[in-house]
Amino acid sequence: MHRQVSLGHAEAQQAIATIQAELLRRQRAAVIAVADAHGELIALLRLDGAPLASIVIAANKAWTAARERKPTRELGQAAREPQTGFDMAYFGDPRYIGWGGGQPVISEGAVVGAVAVSGLPELEDMELAQLGAAAIAALSLLK
Repeated sequence: MHRQVSLGHAEAQQAIATIQAELLRRQRAAVIAVADAHGELIALLRLDGAPLASIVIAANKAWTAARERKPTRELGQAAREPQTGFDMAYFGDPRYIGWGGGQPVISEGAVVGAVAVSGLPELEDMELAQLGAAAIAALSLLK
């Protein structure tokens, strides 16, 4: 029998609160999404002023990071590589996305979910998603 550990509501809230506080400190707006180990949404927050398109993009980044077990930017970079690249459509699901900002959350060597941010420049989305994943890891260490 296979058992899979997955993020829950408490971990999602920790990531969202951490990223939200940083966004407010920077006076920025974005969408934050947290997904379980299967890539399905646990929580989503759109700060006032965040682009509407970022709602779907953040959810898709979290889905992709959890499903592929790697940061979304890695997938996007591989797709754009001229010699060995591939068409994202070959994955068979339009939710796959290759923009940075989706970060898997790893616990004891297994991906247990993902955190994603959308609405800012790619590197800033990536930085904030990593901040959220680190907040979840810190929460796990306290238990």
